[in-house]
Formats: sequence, C-alpha cells, structure tokens
Amino acid sequence: MKSAEKPLRVVFMGTPAFAADILDGLAQHEDVICAYTQPDKVRSRGNKITPSPVKEAAMVRGIPVKCVSSFKDPVEVEELSALAPDVICVAAFGALLPKAVLDIPRLGCVNVHASLLPRWRGAAPVERAILAGDEEAGVCIMRMEEGLDTGPYCVRRRIPIQGMSAEALTDELATLGASALLTALGQMRHGDAKWIAQEGADATYARKIEKRELFLDPSLSAEENAAFVRASSGAHPAKCLIGSKAVRIMEARVAAVSPLRASGEAVFAEDAIILSCASGALAVEALKPDGKREMDARQFVQGYQQLREGVAWSAL
Repeated sequence: MKSAEKPLRVVFMGTPAFAADILDGLAQHEDVICAYTQPDKVRSRGNKITPSPVKEAAMVRGIPVKCVSSFKDPVEVEELSALAPDVICVAAFGALLPKAVLDIPRLGCVNVHASLLPRWRGAAPVERAILAGDEEAGVCIMRMEEGLDTGPYCVRRRIPIQGMSAEALTDELATLGASALLTALGQMRHGDAKWIAQEGADATYARKIEKRELFLDPSLSAEENAAFVRASSGAHPAKCLIGSKAVRIMEARVAAVSPLRASGEAVFAEDAIILSCASGALAVEALKPDGKREMDARQFVQGYQQLREGVAWSAL
C-alpha cells in the first residue's frame, strides 16, 4: 500500500488460530474497525471458558470485538451496517453470511479459504487434502456469495504438502493467506481485481471431521493410518489401543521395514513402536497415553516392557 493511500475500513470475521494469524497481518496495513468471532466456549480440558484466538489477538491490538454465532438477528445486521466498512474479510468464522450482510460493504466480502478452490470447499479443507493424499494445498481469496465457498477468486497461491501435519500446514497457509489477502485488497482498492469463476464440475466438498473418524485401525493400510495421524488434532485425535492402553498417536511414519507379519501386532524396535497394518506398518515415534503427558516411544516402553516382546494393538 502506498503511504498516501488511506487505509481501508475493515471488519474482520474469524475464530481459530488460522484466522488470528491473518488478522495480525491485516491489522498492520489496514484499519480493522471491529473483529467478529464466535462466542467464548470450552476450548480445552478443564471445562474452562476461553475466548477464541481471534478475540485474544484483537484485544491485544485494541480492536473492538463482537462475539456472535450468526447474523439471524436483524439487530446484529443493523449494528454491522452502522460500522460502514469498506470491506468485510472472513477467515474460518464458523457461520455463513446472509445476503443482508454480504451487501453491506462497498467493496464486498472476501474469504481467505485454505484450499485450491474449487477443490475442498467447506469446513475441513486442510484435513481433507491430507487424507486424500493431495500433493499440494493452498489459499484462495474468494468473493463471498450466498453459496458455500462457490464465489470467484482473485488471488490463488499454492504450496507442496510434503508430509506436513494439519497443524504445520495450517500455520503455513495462514502466513500465505495473510499475504494473499493484502494483495487482493490492494487490487480491490484500485478496481483492478480479476475475479476467476470456479469450475463447479471440479468441486469437492471438505466435510467436517467426525468424532472418532481419525482413530487408527489395523485393518487399514499403514499409509491410511499415517494420514490419520497427520490430519489429527486435539479436537480430533488419532487414537488406538496398544495392548490394554488407550493412546493418542502424536507422531508416526510409514515404517521402511517391519519385523512383524500379522496385522494387529505391535512391538518396540529401533526407537519406535511398530504397528503392523493390513499392508505395511506404522512406526510410532511419539504418543500420549490417556491421562498422561506426551512422550516418545522409548519413554513409553520403559513403563510397558511387554512391548519389547510384542503385544496386540487394535482400534478403540
């Protein structure tokens, strides 16, 4: 942005850490007059009510915050309209915007979507890209319309996934998205944004991750189970039973060589817990037993010596 240009009046809408990182980048260049986010809720163990990452980031910067779950209340729409934003920028807000909101800003509403649209429209694009074995991920700055992630985009950037976890990939995409958003706003400010319509025939839907969906299973291949681990998070852990112990698998890779033959066997070998799968084996390098801290494979086997001889492992 040129120094002589007046900053845009921006209303930002987002909720998770991905969105908070984008808000931080945006606020350094434009006038963020208000941040909308989902209401405070229990977000971790201990039943403690906590604010969203976007609310925390906004408060640090002194940006006014409004916690709303939707815009079904006409009063909320009226209050938003009274802010007179030039543009509304959205990143993983958690609710669809009705036409009454989309029509408020003079430059429209744009969404930072963490996929290479039209692939992976919807709630969980990063996880679905990993689970599908995609080689690339990316971000699109999309002009919002009433459909779910169906609008045209003006900036589209991509990066190789290269075996990254969902957490690491999301962090990379947040950085990429913040930069892409500033580029798009510069184009929109000067009226030279080129909007590219999505090809609906190429669209895929990134449905949300269901409870227990990422639990490991010896009837699946090592590649499938490894993808579950990479796509997992605190909200959707990759869990299984090793012997009688319920554990969350934190870090794992497909084993180059396995000392095991039958699916459902587990043994400690070469600093990893080897889980034999329907095809191949998974080498678990870090895990978290229920009720305990995260530990590496060697620490785990110190308290579970049977693993040195071999035990069964199974789905929870």
